[in-house]
Amino acid sequence: MKGMKVAGFEPLVFNVSEKTNWFFIRVTAESGLTGIGEASLNGYEPAQLAYAGNMRQEWVGRTVDELLPMLKVYPHSPGGLIASSIISATEQAVTDLCAKAAGVPVYQWLVGSGVAVRKSVRVYANINRGARDRSPEGIAAAARHAVAQGYGAVKIAPFDGVYWGDANEPEKLRRTQAGIARVRAIREAVGPDIDIMVDCHWRFDERGARRLMHELQGVRLYWIECPVSENADSFAMLQRIHAGALGSDMKLAGAERQIGLGGFAPFVDDGLLDVVMPDVKYAGGYGEMLRIAARCAERGVHFAPHNPTGPVCNLASMQICAVAPAFLVLEHQLAESPLFYDVAGGYRPKLVNGCFELPEVPGIGIELDDAVLRAHPYRRLPANANLDERLG
Repeated sequence: MKGMKVAGFEPLVFNVSEKTNWFFIRVTAESGLTGIGEASLNGYEPAQLAYAGNMRQEWVGRTVDELLPMLKVYPHSPGGLIASSIISATEQAVTDLCAKAAGVPVYQWLVGSGVAVRKSVRVYANINRGARDRSPEGIAAAARHAVAQGYGAVKIAPFDGVYWGDANEPEKLRRTQAGIARVRAIREAVGPDIDIMVDCHWRFDERGARRLMHELQGVRLYWIECPVSENADSFAMLQRIHAGALGSDMKLAGAERQIGLGGFAPFVDDGLLDVVMPDVKYAGGYGEMLRIAARCAERGVHFAPHNPTGPVCNLASMQICAVAPAFLVLEHQLAESPLFYDVAGGYRPKLVNGCFELPEVPGIGIELDDAVLRAHPYRRLPANANLDERLG
């Protein structure tokens, strides 16, 4: 492996549905061996392609020993999530390449032999995009379907159309109540023993978040995620909300869009969250994810990777969770599209007792199916396919 040179760098944009594109990166060694990573950032693919094109000339021709130290992310980078996603995916792909060359799974390449690992990873089903019927009954049916497949926990983002700054207070309250009705329908559908997570996508102000958490006390949520903005000027507000939640069993989760250990440090160190959710696509790839997990373990904060996109991110996240300290549970995007498995060559992670079993093969465990990629090329999506730009 030492001296292995990168000969090819290929960004691959793949349309999944009317709402979603996924973005993969494939690196190829001079020997022909390949590695893959995921950079999906829905709606920003043209900017990602431009950045990837600029960086290709810097990265191709380097040995993996030269390249890996270059693939670093920084919270202050002017490239933001666009640059970080390409760097993170390339780090994933080069790591996959190295593990394949060594003949071991990524998790073993990351930590070496003799380190205790989890052979299975607890997961929860994100049913949000797969639940096209947004009535309480439709959401409840999607939750029952997930539980019937063997998931012991489900997540929904139920507050469609809510934005804290809207002047139309009656309509905002109506939409909030509709979201609460969806959450209650899930609890009624799945019974008392299934964990429920609720993702708010930063839709509330402090008053609205406190009121929401009070109204949902009887539902017994496992966590509430991203209730308010996570920008630096909101940290004091988030700290107060967290302090108010400490007396309940409801955890406060978030920070999915942060970059690098530096971006996560305030959330981990300053009492802002119970659960941080770094995403291998944005946070810096494998190495940075493990640094974040180590800091979580030091500070008594749970580590639960954000993972609502494609199969490469899913398998990469599983490799991290196998060895990460402070690991709690991993997200899995359920039932948005059968292309999730098609593009992965038909590979399906085995779900046993609410956990995915790790594939014991070199690298992350899959290769992309080029015929499926070609059959579903990039498609420009309407603006309303993405979250409101005011959120976050």
